[in-house]
Amino acid sequence: MADQKVSYTLDGKVAVLRIDDGKANAVSAELMDELLAALERAEREARAVLMIGRQGRFSAGFDLTVMMASPDSARDLVKTGAHFLMSLYLHPLPVVVACTGHALAAGALMLLTADVRIAAEGPFKIGLNEVAIGMRLPVFAIELARERLSRRHFVAATTFGRVYSPAEAADVGFVDRVVAAERCVEDALATARKLAELPSGALAETKHLSRQSMVDFVLDTLDEDLATIGPPTPAAS
Repeated sequence: MADQKVSYTLDGKVAVLRIDDGKANAVSAELMDELLAALERAEREARAVLMIGRQGRFSAGFDLTVMMASPDSARDLVKTGAHFLMSLYLHPLPVVVACTGHALAAGALMLLTADVRIAAEGPFKIGLNEVAIGMRLPVFAIELARERLSRRHFVAATTFGRVYSPAEAADVGFVDRVVAAERCVEDALATARKLAELPSGALAETKHLSRQSMVDFVLDTLDEDLATIGPPTPAAS
């Protein structure tokens, strides 16, 4: 399909998901539907998952045209995003991300759900910039950050909405390592191939046990949390 945003290929035991909407890889309901379908297919066909962004862009976050349309549309998209991110966080296969460029807001949250994150060197921005654009972080974003980010950087990365270079993001915890841009996908694929050799049952059970309680908390409180969340607002003058 011409408007397909996610392509799926199988490289041995690795399901390779390439995300490319031709623009900023905005996280829309359509993109999430395609990714969930690809992830479900991967459970049947593969032993590991590799997600790859387009050159220079992993994802710029939730689709701003939807976020700015109305408070209700913003809440609906963020709620869909919460369920999507929790599903990705609990995916039973090892999930590797090749962060090929900018990863902001929901794009950075996708990094936090993955098991291994390999970023390309370059003039890229990675982080949770919601506060900087006048939107408070939802609980699911805070909890993912609490679980995956360095305690030293937690306040700056969440409360202050700081964004980071790839090298800084590795220290903060958004990514695990940074490699030359031309090696990013190759390195990530090699990592996914190694993880595909791990005993799948033990890995899936361990992921579930270590993450389910946080996911349960997020989903149990989601409606209450999102009742008071809205679209970005301009900074105070």
